[in-house]
Amino acid sequence: AKAVLFATGGFGRMFKITSNAYANTGDGPAVCARRGIPLEDMEFFQFHPTGIMGLGILISEAVRGEGGLLYNRGGERFMERYSPTLLDLAPRDIVARSIMTEVRAGQGIRGDRRIDDYVHLDATHLGEAVLAAKLPDITSFCKTYLGIDPAEKPIPVLPTAHYAMGGIPTDIRGRVVLDGAGTLVNGLYAAGECACVSVHGANRLGTNSLLDLVVFGRRAGQHIGDYVKQVDQPELTESAADEARAWIERLTDGTAGPHGGHIAEEMQVAMMEKVGIYRNAGDMAAAVNEIQRLRERYRSVRVQDTGKAFNTDLLEIIELGNLLDLSLLTAASALNRTESRGAHSREDFAERDDDNWLKHTLAYLEGDTVRIDHKAVDTSIWEPKPRTY
Repeated sequence: AKAVLFATGGFGRMFKITSNAYANTGDGPAVCARRGIPLEDMEFFQFHPTGIMGLGILISEAVRGEGGLLYNRGGERFMERYSPTLLDLAPRDIVARSIMTEVRAGQGIRGDRRIDDYVHLDATHLGEAVLAAKLPDITSFCKTYLGIDPAEKPIPVLPTAHYAMGGIPTDIRGRVVLDGAGTLVNGLYAAGECACVSVHGANRLGTNSLLDLVVFGRRAGQHIGDYVKQVDQPELTESAADEARAWIERLTDGTAGPHGGHIAEEMQVAMMEKVGIYRNAGDMAAAVNEIQRLRERYRSVRVQDTGKAFNTDLLEIIELGNLLDLSLLTAASALNRTESRGAHSREDFAERDDDNWLKHTLAYLEGDTVRIDHKAVDTSIWEPKPRTY
């Protein structure tokens, strides 16, 4: 092709608890990373504070916007302690961290301090008529998946991995960028969650993901329309597909090997527990080592289904390889940034550090290691200010 646009979505499936669909396995960013393109700002991953317990399906801010309230196991409106001004309508990262602080203190509804414990989002006082008129989808979700009528019982919620601020670096025309100097990969474009033009910075505001993909998808499409008129059809060598072909042939060569399911489970738990809402150097270093070991084990994985038509077993194993690569890049990027900024919250570096860290991360996947570089943040329009509420 003269031009290729990746619009392959995010990669929330690297985490155990996520709102993302099963297909959100980061295929586009992983393909780029394995071919020498850095991924930008992978440490910034947003956790939505209110996913349905056990499922991760979102209970949107609309419930709290209409007056829904968060309670811990003691019946306390705990957001009064964490955000006395904005309360339950504080930004997503603040509410998510507040919920996890309660859970870690044994104040989740179960009280067992596990990452899958939850709190209650109570909308019963809104009444059946208001919920039916203003929040019909949420009411339907709760009835269908939990067997709960939110007009009668509180909704069990917990933070869920939701949105990647990082991804394939692009300029404002969707063109993929190769380094901190702005070198372009001619003919390659990305838009939407798989891309990082960085309009979201370190912490996306609600609803802006749709705006992002519409604006930059359109800009990329317009640029592609002009670009393809000016370039010749590229020529491929006979060996262009050899790497991909060898990968699939290895996975399907009939050799006995483990299935990828256990590796996927271990990856998701490691990322959720060690590179989740709260982070520290020890946990993240352990996660990097664990993901590297899982990537080594992955090399022996083989398909169990040898069918040639629509082989979902093969598909899932390929997707697992993508997620393992992205998990390593995410964990390494997070370990490298020794500050807290937006959705990246470190217990051992609790403050934002503009003097040393007002810069984008560029993470290059080089075999079994990650090389970190940086590029400047454009502050020509808006100067950074302290985050206060």
